[in-house]
Amino acid sequence: MPRHVMPGERLVIASHNPGKIEEIETLLARYGVAAIGAAALGLPEPEETGASFEENAALKARAATQASGLPALADDSGLVVPALAGAPGIYSARWAGPSRDFRVAMERVQRELGDKDRRAQFVAVLALAWPDGEVALFRGAAHGHLTWPPRGERGFGYDPIFVPDGYRMTFGEMEPAYKHQISHRARAFAKLVEACF
Repeated sequence: MPRHVMPGERLVIASHNPGKIEEIETLLARYGVAAIGAAALGLPEPEETGASFEENAALKARAATQASGLPALADDSGLVVPALAGAPGIYSARWAGPSRDFRVAMERVQRELGDKDRRAQFVAVLALAWPDGEVALFRGAAHGHLTWPPRGERGFGYDPIFVPDGYRMTFGEMEPAYKHQISHRARAFAKLVEACF
Protein backbone atom coordinates (compact mmCIF):
# COMPACT_ATOMS: atom_id res chain seq x y z
CA MET A 1 0.00 0.00 0.00
CA PRO A 2 1.46 3.42 -0.94
CA ARG A 3 2.50 5.74 1.88
CA HIS A 4 0.76 9.04 2.59
CA VAL A 5 1.74 12.58 1.68
CA MET A 6 1.38 14.72 4.79
CA PRO A 7 0.00 18.28 5.01
CA GLY A 8 2.84 20.81 4.85
CA GLU A 9 5.05 18.40 2.91
CA ARG A 10 6.70 19.70 -0.26
CA LEU A 11 5.88 17.84 -3.46
CA VAL A 12 7.59 18.40 -6.81
CA ILE A 13 5.27 18.49 -9.82
CA ALA A 14 7.47 16.85 -12.45
CA SER A 15 6.25 18.86 -15.42
CA HIS A 16 7.28 21.90 -17.43
CA ASN A 17 3.76 22.33 -18.87
CA PRO A 18 2.22 25.41 -17.13
CA GLY A 19 -1.37 24.27 -17.85
CA LYS A 20 -0.75 20.84 -16.38
CA ILE A 21 1.05 22.28 -13.30
CA GLU A 22 -1.82 24.70 -12.67
CA GLU A 23 -4.39 21.90 -12.96
CA ILE A 24 -2.47 19.65 -10.54
CA GLU A 25 -1.82 22.52 -8.08
CA THR A 26 -5.57 23.23 -8.05
CA LEU A 27 -6.33 19.58 -7.36
CA LEU A 28 -3.71 19.47 -4.54
CA ALA A 29 -4.60 22.79 -2.86
CA ARG A 30 -7.13 21.41 -0.38
CA TYR A 31 -4.64 18.89 1.04
CA GLY A 32 -2.19 21.47 2.41
CA VAL A 33 0.68 20.17 0.28
CA ALA A 34 3.21 22.71 -1.04
CA ALA A 35 3.44 21.96 -4.78
CA ILE A 36 6.58 23.11 -6.60
CA GLY A 37 6.92 22.94 -10.40
CA ALA A 38 10.04 21.22 -11.76
CA ALA A 39 11.01 24.36 -13.72
CA ALA A 40 10.99 26.45 -10.51
CA LEU A 41 13.67 24.09 -9.14
CA GLY A 42 15.64 24.18 -12.40
CA LEU A 43 15.08 20.46 -12.99
CA PRO A 44 15.61 19.27 -16.56
CA GLU A 45 12.86 17.48 -18.45
CA PRO A 46 13.85 13.83 -18.92
CA GLU A 47 13.38 12.24 -22.31
CA GLU A 48 10.18 10.19 -22.43
CA THR A 49 11.50 6.82 -23.58
CA GLY A 50 8.73 4.63 -22.12
CA ALA A 51 6.34 2.58 -24.26
CA SER A 52 3.25 3.43 -22.16
CA PHE A 53 1.74 6.26 -20.13
CA GLU A 54 2.69 4.32 -16.98
CA GLU A 55 6.35 3.96 -17.96
CA ASN A 56 6.70 7.62 -18.91
CA ALA A 57 4.97 8.89 -15.76
CA ALA A 58 7.21 6.72 -13.55
CA LEU A 59 10.34 7.80 -15.45
CA LYS A 60 9.50 11.51 -14.97
CA ALA A 61 8.59 11.11 -11.29
CA ARG A 62 11.78 9.15 -10.52
CA ALA A 63 13.97 11.71 -12.31
CA ALA A 64 12.41 14.60 -10.34
CA THR A 65 12.65 12.89 -6.96
CA GLN A 66 16.27 11.86 -7.57
CA ALA A 67 17.23 15.40 -8.64
CA SER A 68 15.37 17.17 -5.81
CA GLY A 69 15.43 14.72 -2.90
CA LEU A 70 11.68 15.38 -2.47
CA PRO A 71 8.64 13.25 -3.29
CA ALA A 72 7.56 13.95 -6.87
CA LEU A 73 4.30 13.65 -8.75
CA ALA A 74 4.41 13.20 -12.53
CA ASP A 75 1.66 12.91 -15.07
CA ASP A 76 1.79 11.32 -18.48
CA SER A 77 -1.34 11.84 -20.46
CA GLY A 78 -2.63 12.01 -23.95
CA LEU A 79 -5.39 11.61 -26.46
CA VAL A 80 -6.11 8.04 -27.57
CA VAL A 81 -8.08 7.65 -30.80
CA PRO A 82 -9.00 4.01 -31.57
CA ALA A 83 -9.57 4.75 -35.30
CA LEU A 84 -5.94 5.97 -35.45
CA ALA A 85 -4.65 2.76 -33.80
CA GLY A 86 -4.46 4.59 -30.47
CA ALA A 87 -2.50 7.58 -31.81
CA PRO A 88 -1.43 10.15 -30.86
CA GLY A 89 -1.34 8.37 -27.47
CA ILE A 90 2.00 8.69 -25.68
CA TYR A 91 3.15 10.96 -28.53
CA SER A 92 0.36 13.52 -27.97
CA ALA A 93 2.74 16.36 -27.06
CA ARG A 94 5.19 15.44 -29.82
CA TRP A 95 2.42 15.78 -32.43
CA ALA A 96 2.42 19.48 -31.48
CA GLY A 97 6.04 19.81 -32.63
CA PRO A 98 8.99 21.53 -30.94
CA SER A 99 6.98 24.73 -30.42
CA ARG A 100 4.17 22.78 -28.70
CA ASP A 101 1.60 24.26 -31.07
CA PHE A 102 -1.50 22.15 -30.45
CA ARG A 103 -3.35 23.76 -33.37
CA VAL A 104 -0.90 21.82 -35.57
CA ALA A 105 -1.57 18.64 -33.57
CA MET A 106 -5.37 19.07 -33.73
CA GLU A 107 -5.19 19.66 -37.48
CA ARG A 108 -3.13 16.48 -37.88
CA VAL A 109 -5.70 14.46 -35.90
CA GLN A 110 -8.50 15.89 -38.05
CA ARG A 111 -6.60 15.20 -41.28
CA GLU A 112 -5.67 11.62 -40.38
CA LEU A 113 -9.12 10.85 -38.99
CA GLY A 114 -11.04 11.99 -42.08
CA ASP A 115 -14.44 10.27 -41.96
CA LYS A 116 -13.39 7.48 -39.55
CA ASP A 117 -15.01 6.81 -36.17
CA ARG A 118 -14.54 9.89 -33.96
CA ARG A 119 -14.62 8.14 -30.59
CA ALA A 120 -11.66 9.03 -28.39
CA GLN A 121 -10.50 9.08 -24.82
CA PHE A 122 -8.12 11.14 -22.77
CA VAL A 123 -5.88 9.01 -20.54
CA ALA A 124 -3.84 10.25 -17.59
CA VAL A 125 -1.46 8.27 -15.44
CA LEU A 126 -0.11 9.86 -12.26
CA ALA A 127 3.09 8.52 -10.73
CA LEU A 128 4.04 9.43 -7.16
CA ALA A 129 7.73 8.70 -6.50
CA TRP A 130 9.62 8.82 -3.21
CA PRO A 131 13.37 9.38 -2.76
CA ASP A 132 13.81 5.74 -1.65
CA GLY A 133 12.62 4.51 -5.06
CA GLU A 134 9.00 3.60 -4.25
CA VAL A 135 6.56 4.56 -7.04
CA ALA A 136 2.75 4.33 -7.01
CA LEU A 137 0.73 4.60 -10.25
CA PHE A 138 -2.87 5.79 -10.76
CA ARG A 139 -4.73 5.75 -14.12
CA GLY A 140 -7.82 7.71 -15.15
CA ALA A 141 -9.71 8.04 -18.44
CA ALA A 142 -12.38 10.34 -19.87
CA HIS A 143 -14.32 8.92 -22.82
CA GLY A 144 -15.91 11.04 -25.53
CA HIS A 145 -15.68 12.00 -29.18
CA LEU A 146 -13.81 14.49 -31.32
CA THR A 147 -15.40 17.51 -32.96
CA TRP A 148 -14.21 19.91 -35.65
CA PRO A 149 -13.51 22.83 -35.80
CA PRO A 150 -11.94 23.39 -32.37
CA ARG A 151 -14.17 25.16 -29.84
CA GLY A 152 -13.17 27.11 -26.74
CA GLU A 153 -10.08 28.88 -25.44
CA ARG A 154 -9.89 27.21 -22.04
CA GLY A 155 -7.82 24.22 -21.04
CA PHE A 156 -4.81 23.18 -23.09
CA GLY A 157 -3.64 20.61 -25.60
CA TYR A 158 -6.45 18.84 -27.44
CA ASP A 159 -9.20 20.18 -25.13
CA PRO A 160 -10.91 22.29 -27.87
CA ILE A 161 -11.74 19.20 -29.99
CA PHE A 162 -12.73 16.76 -27.21
CA VAL A 163 -16.39 16.45 -26.14
CA PRO A 164 -16.76 14.15 -23.10
CA ASP A 165 -19.58 11.60 -23.10
CA GLY A 166 -22.84 13.10 -21.82
CA TYR A 167 -21.87 16.71 -22.66
CA ARG A 168 -22.18 19.08 -25.61
CA MET A 169 -19.28 21.36 -24.67
CA THR A 170 -15.65 20.61 -25.39
CA PHE A 171 -13.12 20.59 -22.54
CA GLY A 172 -11.90 23.84 -24.13
CA GLU A 173 -15.32 25.48 -23.51
CA MET A 174 -15.80 24.27 -19.92
CA GLU A 175 -15.11 26.30 -16.82
CA PRO A 176 -11.81 24.93 -15.44
CA ALA A 177 -13.39 24.11 -12.07
CA TYR A 178 -16.02 21.99 -13.84
CA LYS A 179 -13.51 20.24 -16.10
CA HIS A 180 -11.39 19.41 -13.03
CA GLN A 181 -14.31 17.36 -11.69
CA ILE A 182 -14.73 15.12 -14.74
CA SER A 183 -11.38 15.00 -16.55
CA HIS A 184 -9.10 12.00 -16.97
CA ARG A 185 -6.60 13.70 -14.64
CA ALA A 186 -9.31 14.25 -12.01
CA ARG A 187 -10.21 10.55 -12.16
CA ALA A 188 -6.56 9.50 -11.74
CA PHE A 189 -6.20 12.10 -9.00
CA ALA A 190 -9.21 10.70 -7.09
CA LYS A 191 -7.44 7.31 -6.97
CA LEU A 192 -4.20 8.99 -5.83
CA VAL A 193 -6.01 10.88 -3.05
CA GLU A 194 -7.79 7.76 -1.84
CA ALA A 195 -4.46 5.92 -1.59
CA CYS A 196 -2.03 8.64 -0.48
CA PHE A 197 -3.78 11.60 1.23
